[in-house]
Amino acid sequence: MALPYFLRSAAMALAVVTASPANIYSFRPEVPTALIAQAAASPPVYETRKDHDPSGTGKFYMGREIAQVMGPGGIPWLDRQEREDQEKPTLVIEALKLRGGETVADVGAGSGYFTFRIARKVGPAGKVLAVEIQDEMIATLRQRIAEQKVPNVEVIKGSERDPRLPAKDVDIVLMVDVYHELSFPYEVMTAIRKALKPGGRVVFVEYRKEDPAVAIKEVHKMSVQQLDKEMLAVGLAPLNTIETLPLQHIVIFEKRD
Repeated sequence: MALPYFLRSAAMALAVVTASPANIYSFRPEVPTALIAQAAASPPVYETRKDHDPSGTGKFYMGREIAQVMGPGGIPWLDRQEREDQEKPTLVIEALKLRGGETVADVGAGSGYFTFRIARKVGPAGKVLAVEIQDEMIATLRQRIAEQKVPNVEVIKGSERDPRLPAKDVDIVLMVDVYHELSFPYEVMTAIRKALKPGGRVVFVEYRKEDPAVAIKEVHKMSVQQLDKEMLAVGLAPLNTIETLPLQHIVIFEKRD
């Protein structure tokens, strides 16, 4: 969930958009199942540091500082008209490769920016589980479901440690600018793995930490390497990375058993 103050200036953000890289779709190297199981055997620990980024929480996970969370005051930012050009949501949904009938969890759904787009794609035979922990966001989601008469969206109130998804029932979990803000990433991702069907996918959309030209504060960016490390810790295998977006990458992992 991205905050307005993430952008150092609108001009810088637009400069990055116009200088976007060429489209890249790359499959990731195969990781042996035994290595994934070994990496997931010992839960990583959290640590707190006094010296930290002012935009961070001071809580660190596997060497990465966890960022501050967006509140309901950020709804206008999530719904802004410029987002279509700056973040290309159509390309994100294309990357999900929806055929219809899937169960998709939009974790950190916010105001439902992606939720309702996905609901149209999965159709009446599919459903979207819109997971939020903030009451104001949940109220907004429910209001929009009623206004738009969308029958295939279910709102779930999660917690900081558990998205409360049904076990082995989810085809795809989408997290757009959310993962870097999770207070308990290990616990949440462990629960998400349990919710995935065999072969289920987790799709992260995160601002590219590898690119200094992306004008976002550092704690609100994620590198592919860091995501690899953190997903191995919960037993998820890298599948592919898609670099079609101006500012973010789409990084996909799968459950292999």
